Amino acid sequence: MPATRPAAPDLEVKKAPTQARAVETYERILAACAELLGEVGIERLSTNLVCQRAGISPPALYQYFPNKYAILHELGTRLMQVQNELLMPWAVPATFQLPEPDFAASVAELFLKTLALTERMPAGVWVTRALRAVPSLQSVRNLSHDQVTDLLLLPFMSAHPGADTARAKLTIRLAIDALYAAQELLFDDPSLDAEAVASTMAEMVAAQLCRLRG
Repeated sequence: MPATRPAAPDLEVKKAPTQARAVETYERILAACAELLGEVGIERLSTNLVCQRAGISPPALYQYFPNKYAILHELGTRLMQVQNELLMPWAVPATFQLPEPDFAASVAELFLKTLALTERMPAGVWVTRALRAVPSLQSVRNLSHDQVTDLLLLPFMSAHPGADTARAKLTIRLAIDALYAAQELLFDDPSLDAEAVASTMAEMVAAQLCRLRG
């Protein structure tokens, strides 16, 4: 008999808090989970530990989250949203019209800003690892990368209307995944020079995108 796959955990928030006290409890749960994630890791993290750290009862937690993965899902979604906000002032046609060296420098600067932001976020590094390590959470990262691809494709095509749209979209998506992987590499190996990684990755990305300008 073939082995059956375990059911994917429920990631949906049961209800959104509306009153001030409920919002406070909700945020305490998220803060406690973020603290514990960095202390005990993904595997040892549990809703009981979160309740103890947040000073609430399990029923209070289960009003909002069905399991620890739903809490991590919310933390991951928030991290992706904050990271993506950094792109807004950068993702304009003028950026994609820069000469290749200047464009590469702007990519490197954005990479380092995203890296610093992630490190400042509560358990940002561990949340990033969770989005990679936990299969049920990988959709958070994939959806975010899809959204960023569409966000960048529009100004790129506006700046270079003669470029092949499908090729540009694929190149942008691959670039996003490569830059994200480089960020994870820096988290896993702090001995690496962040600025060297940023400039090297930025030059690779810039070279590929500038080839598509037509």
